[in-house]
Formats: sequence, C-alpha cells, structure tokens
Amino acid sequence: MASPQKKVSGYGFGDVDTVMSVDAVAREAERLAMEGPSRETLAGLVEGEPLLTIDKLTAGYGKMEVLHSFDLAVGQGQSLCLIGPNGAGKSTVLHSIYGFTNIMGGEISVKGKPVTKLGPNAKLKSAGIAYILQDNSVFPDMTVEENLLMGGYLMDNVAQAREAAERVFTKYNRLAERRTQRAGVLSGGERRLLEISRALIMDPDVLLVDEPSIGLEPRFIDMVFEILDDLQHAEGKTIIMVEQNAKKGLEFADLGYVLVSGQLAKADRGDALLEDPDVGRLFLGG
Repeated sequence: MASPQKKVSGYGFGDVDTVMSVDAVAREAERLAMEGPSRETLAGLVEGEPLLTIDKLTAGYGKMEVLHSFDLAVGQGQSLCLIGPNGAGKSTVLHSIYGFTNIMGGEISVKGKPVTKLGPNAKLKSAGIAYILQDNSVFPDMTVEENLLMGGYLMDNVAQAREAAERVFTKYNRLAERRTQRAGVLSGGERRLLEISRALIMDPDVLLVDEPSIGLEPRFIDMVFEILDDLQHAEGKTIIMVEQNAKKGLEFADLGYVLVSGQLAKADRGDALLEDPDVGRLFLGG
C-alpha cells in the first residue's frame, strides 16, 4: 500500500521533503531580522553620493504600523530590489517614498533635501520620483497616445506632454506603431511597456517599480527587465523595485534588501545575496 502523499505549504522549489514550511521560513526570517545591517553598511553599498535615503522610517496605514525604524540608501543610477516574505512591508516602502502611507516617524530625503511630507504630485513634479504600479494600471478604452499624455498631467501645458510623448515614441517603436490603438488590445508586455513609458513623461530621476514581472509570460518578463536595464544604464535612472521573483530581481539589481516584519534583515550587493545561503534557503528555493 502506497504511503499517503505529504502536503506542505512553503517557499521555493523542490519536492515536499526539501521545501521549508511557511512557519519555518517565518521563524528563520525573524532570526535574520534581529541581526539587521547597520546604517554604515548601507552607506557603504552606495556608489558616490546617496540620491535617495530613508532614515529610521516608521510608517503604515491609519494607525497600523508596518515599517519599524527602516533605513535605506541608494545612489544615482543604482538599482535596488526589495525581497522578503508576503507581508514584510516591501510595497509599503514604495508607498511611503511616494506619499501613500501615514508617516509616524523618520525622514525621506532626495539629494539631501527632506521630502517626507510631500504628497504624490509634489514627489513627482518637484522631487523627481515616479511610481510604476502593478499590472492593469493602463486606461484600456483610451489610446496608447492618450495614456502617455496622462503621464504629463502635472506639466504646465499639453504641448509639453506631447513633446515628451514623442520622445517616448522615438525610443519605443513598438508603442509608436500602436499609438492610435486602444490600450486594451495590447499584449501583457506591451501594457507593461506603456506603464513604464507613461512614468517617463515627467523625466523622473527615481523609478519606483512594483512587481514588474507579475502576470507576464517569461518572454515578456525578459523584455521588461531589458527596458529597466536600459533606463538605468543608458539614462541614469535610479530604480527601487519590489519583485515577487526574488532570483530575477537580485540578478537584475545592483543592491538587494531583505525585509522581514517591517524591518531590514539583510542588505548586500544583489549578486552577493544570490550566493547567501540564508537567502537561498529561505527565498530562492536553494
């Protein structure tokens, strides 16, 4: 008689005997959080002067505190990927930078100037921070061109937005060929390209990217990361992303942060975290 099939919930890959349970991952992750990196360690990972810094940020939604004395530092033209279990506070970091959360303490600065109290519109127009939402943020009944023009809603006039849109069309021929088509007929990869391009209309310095690979086929995932790589290395954009595919995110990013329960548990170069046995065991299926 065959033995009963085991069932377990966990992270990573492999058969049931090699996958850690969710509870085991949570216990191990909590241990890591108690040994979090110092601010000096974070500063040492920055190339040149820091562009965006977070100092002892406590933030959440309403009265619920999600981030606890959280620090971050990233330089101009660097990329940073936030990984960690569900509920760790990764997206809350992006929300806090952009002004979507209740800031209870700490400070966010861009080029040494505090921007903590600025709202989303001011973050985009004055501080050069753009937020690229998760999938399905295009307006499906509007054309590709109209969607792009929506990215310039804070510009002084429509002519400026049109000039910026033309620059995008020059850069991305795939969108130019579809400029008069409804955005709803685009493929998943084309929609993500449109979402990224719309954020470029205001020519931001910092791109906050929330789950760039979510819902995409593998061929489109590679395309999106190639686009982000070009924006970082050819245009000098600073990229802070949350990515569900931790391995893909760390392969892309210069820096990686591991969050656990709203705290920073580990920080290192992306390639170094890929080789870290704790990170591999808990989040990469190693």
